[in-house]
Formats: sequence, structure tokens, C-alpha cells
Amino acid sequence: MKLIVRIAAVLLSLLLAFAAFLVVRTLTYQSPAADHTEINLAPAPAVDIEQAATHLSEAIRFRTITEQDDGAEDLSQWDAMHEWLARTYTLVHANLRLEKVAGYTLIFTLDGSDKSLEPFVLMAHQDVVPVVDSTESQWKHPPFDGLIADGAVWGRGSVDDKGSMIAILESVEALLKSGFKPKRTLIIVNGHDEEGPHKGATAAAAWFRDKGIKAEFVLDEGLVTITDFPLLKDRVALVGIAEKGYATLQLTASGPGGHSSMPPDDTAVATLAQAILAVTNNPGPMDIKGPGAETLRVIAPYAPFLTRMAIANEWLFKPLLIDQVAATPAGAALLHTTMAPTMLRASPKENVLPNTASAIINYRIIPGETTANVIERAQTGIGDLPVTIKLGKEAQDPSPISSTTSEPWKIVAALASQKNAIPVAPGLVLAATDSYQLTPVATDVYRFQPIELSLSETSMIHGINEHMTLDNLKRMTDFYGSLIATAGSR
Repeated sequence: MKLIVRIAAVLLSLLLAFAAFLVVRTLTYQSPAADHTEINLAPAPAVDIEQAATHLSEAIRFRTITEQDDGAEDLSQWDAMHEWLARTYTLVHANLRLEKVAGYTLIFTLDGSDKSLEPFVLMAHQDVVPVVDSTESQWKHPPFDGLIADGAVWGRGSVDDKGSMIAILESVEALLKSGFKPKRTLIIVNGHDEEGPHKGATAAAAWFRDKGIKAEFVLDEGLVTITDFPLLKDRVALVGIAEKGYATLQLTASGPGGHSSMPPDDTAVATLAQAILAVTNNPGPMDIKGPGAETLRVIAPYAPFLTRMAIANEWLFKPLLIDQVAATPAGAALLHTTMAPTMLRASPKENVLPNTASAIINYRIIPGETTANVIERAQTGIGDLPVTIKLGKEAQDPSPISSTTSEPWKIVAALASQKNAIPVAPGLVLAATDSYQLTPVATDVYRFQPIELSLSETSMIHGINEHMTLDNLKRMTDFYGSLIATAGSR
């Protein structure tokens, strides 16, 4: 009996020591991101927000729509908007050098006094996605009227991404009016087809290479400040430090054609269905790594105790963390390469057996994997099924991961924190941005739009009732104005 008591006492002591070990690790856990609280930020110039809202309203009325079919755009809308920009931002056009690439992408250069310094780049695109005809009646205000109502500017592109374009130009115009002259060169790139093939950004990257320019950092759209971040139920500014890769695979199955009244045992459609299930049932593994993991590790000190303990002791609680983060599709997308069948093609008529049937599967590739991994995993899933795999022409591997210890990161993070009022965490951008094309010509690329949205409000991007509140418009002009003044003076 005494032996049992001793064993129980030892086990209890070990358990208490282990619990104490976990608690100490939790209480002493520190964010791995560099401290940005000591960054000295220059003040933003005064910007007339009502006038900025009017300018955004006017910009929305230009229907710079990138259509699904390349070449279907009404390019006269871009011409008209460029003429309007020249009339509206007279100081910008008088003091910055403007060059156009790929026909409609704008590159503005404000030369700094010290040519030995690497320039910094701000990006925002001119084009917008279409409005689905069947949804127009669901808009509170017509999507291309640019109406200012209820403390917001309403319309397609107000957030994605004419809001950023206008806020940057308003800030530069105000800085020039105040007599600002930068030490470090500023370059502004306004792509014209970000919602499509990114030809403008590709041409802009070639422009950088041809001139031998390497940017210190690039800032583009991407992530925002989420006001109800799930793990905290509070505000978190998420700054994208990488974006997922992109690929589409076309699966094609063959079979005997003919009349559907006499089908063979194996048809092209039946074989394709098996292949789709085989591929989608063989997903990439989920893991806590890369930018998605950095998000968790940086916000941990602000999280409730149990969440903080799980992150601080990831070696022990990783399966639980994965389950918690992957509970939503958006969370799961941070942890692995996603795939989704999106298009199917087979018979042209209901009673005809097709000779071929094909499916398109869209992939968003996690940093650390490549398109080659995607193809290999799909082929493994398909096995011996008589199905061919073809990689789409727009495939690209994930972007490089940018620094969270550099001086540009500290400046962006300090501004995103709104005077250290909210946590700032690095994040992973799930969609594609123009800035991907500039990664070979920049040391770091960050993806952050300085606005605040709830998770539910993010659905208006590419959706219905897209609008930019005047509060968010002011946040943007304050952010960009201070960023330009700070980064341009160092």
C-alpha cells in the first residue's frame, strides 16, 4: 500500500511539475515579430476627406471592368479615367514622372534627393470585377453611381481597389502641397488588369528590371484590420507577408461515344467522376507552418489564456490547434493547399455519350509547396484511372515570404497598429495580387489595406453593396500620408 501511495505521489508531483512547466512557458511567451513601438512616424498631411470621397465617387463611375474573356474590356473607360486623374491631381502630374506600360498601367515616380537609396513602391489597381446582372437589384445603391450616402462611398471598386488608389494620390497631392521633398524615391504602380491576367504588373516588373531598379519594399492591397478576429474576438491588423500560389489542373477522361440508350460499363463522365473524387479525397496535409503559423504565434500574447497556452506549447497541442483553426474554410486555407473543382464539360446534348469529359480543379498553393507537388498529389490520387492531367497556363508557385524584422516591416506595422492600439500580425494572402509580379524586383513585399472590416463585411469585396466608409477613407489617407513621409525621409 505504501508503495502505491509513493508511486501516486511521484506521479502527482510529475504532473504538477509538467503543468507548472506549461504555465511558465505560457506566461513568458513573447511574440516573434520585431518590436515596432519605438518607430518614429512622421505626421500625415491634412487631407479633405469630403473632397477625397467626392474623388472616389467620380472614379467609381468609370467602368474599368476586367471581363472574364481577355480583350472584352472597354478600354475607353481607362482613357477617360486617366484624363480625369490628370485634371484632378494636378500637383501629382506636375511633380511626378508618369510612364505607361502595357498600354494602361501607370507608373508615377517622385524622385528622392539621395539616388543611392533603394526606392519604395505603393501599388493599387485601376480595374474592377463585373457586377453580376442578377444581383444589381440587391445593391442598396447602383454599383457604378458612386453615391455618397450613410457615411460611405458606394460602388464597385470603392474598396477593391480604387479606394486605395485615390487615398494614395490624395496623400501625395497633400504632401506636395505642404512642400514635401523626399530623400528616398517613391514609385506608385497602378495596374490596369489585376482582376485578370496581370499583364500590367508583369510589364511593370520588366520596367524595373530594364532600369536596374531594386525596391526596398512594396506595399499593395491584400489583408485588412479585422474587427472581430476569431481567436481574440477583437481587432487585429493582418499584414500579408506572402501569398499563395495558383494553379488549375484539367482532368480529361475518354470513353466510347454514342447514344445514351446503350451505355457501356465505363463512360467518360463516370470515369471523370471517379477521378474528381480520387483527387479531392487526397488533399494536402494540414500543418502549423509558414505565414499562417506566424499569425498565431504573433497574436498569442493577446489571446485568452488557454489559446495562448496551446500556441506557446505548440509541440504538445498542435493537433488541437489544427482542429481549432481548420474549423472554418478560411482557417483551413491557412494551413494547407486547397483545391476546388470549378468547371465541368462533357456532352453537348442530354442523350449523347461524350467521347471526352473534363473538369477544372483550382488550387491555391501553400508556401513550402509547388505546382509540381500539386500535380504529383493529383496523379497519386488518380492512380490507374484512364485520365490525363494538364496544368493550366497561369500556374505560379507561392510568393517568397517577406521579413518581419526589417525596418520597412516595423514602419508598416507601427502604422497598422494605430499608435500601438491594436495587435499587428503577419498573415498569408489567399488570393492573387499584382504585387506578386514585383517580388523579383523588391527585397520585401507587404500586402495590407489600412481599413477596418468585420469578417462579414469582407463578403462585399467582389460581392454586393461594396462601399468605403468615410472613416476608413480617412484611415487610409492618414496611413499612406504618414508612410510616405516616414519612408521617404529615411
